[in-house]
Amino acid sequence: MTTVKAGEPTDFRFTVTGPDGKPVTGYQVEHDKKLHFIVVSRDLASFQHVHPDMSADGVWSVKLTLDDPGAYRAFADFTPTGGSGLTLGADLLVAGDYKPQPLAQVARTAEVDGYTVSLAGDLVPGQASKLTLSVSKDGRPVTDLQRYLGAYGHLVALRAGDLAYLHVHPEESVKAGPEITFYAEVPSGGDYRLFLDFQHDGKVRTADFTAQAGAGQPKPAAEPSASPSHDNHPH
Repeated sequence: MTTVKAGEPTDFRFTVTGPDGKPVTGYQVEHDKKLHFIVVSRDLASFQHVHPDMSADGVWSVKLTLDDPGAYRAFADFTPTGGSGLTLGADLLVAGDYKPQPLAQVARTAEVDGYTVSLAGDLVPGQASKLTLSVSKDGRPVTDLQRYLGAYGHLVALRAGDLAYLHVHPEESVKAGPEITFYAEVPSGGDYRLFLDFQHDGKVRTADFTAQAGAGQPKPAAEPSASPSHDNHPH
């Protein structure tokens, strides 16, 4: 486990070692990058999506700042040349007084920098689930999103608890918003955190959601009854 200091920029370096024991230097470009580096806190309250630079000898480096003490998980998402897509993980620790945050409640909307992002669709275990995220600002749909990583949005999904990293595939679109569609495959029921990166006015922003797989839409509240029944079980 690697330990870093809270709030201090760290020159974080790592290598990906191949089956031959040597650093991997050949990567396929996926979503405009050879490697995507995701760092999240164990409580899923903190999320960073950064893009390291690789030297000729296969060493990746990136400036990384982790503000709060606690345990973090780093994911390297890549496809080696001639191979299949892989995701490797490593643990990071930031020393200090750790105060884990409770998991954010399940919600259909998220606010970030004056933007509202709405989520339509449900996660269904064992199949590709269609998720549509719509971006608006000041009550108006945003129709001039800028491409980020080859698409109008990039979505990362993580399972609460064990932080299983899920591959999410964007649907190709010629429309620059407001809707961005993805297909996510979740292996089980439970809570998941969704992080959407989107770019507008030259800046990348991240909207985050908590979604529950297998839950579907919440059931409507029962209508009041004119005469009480004999059913004493709560609804």
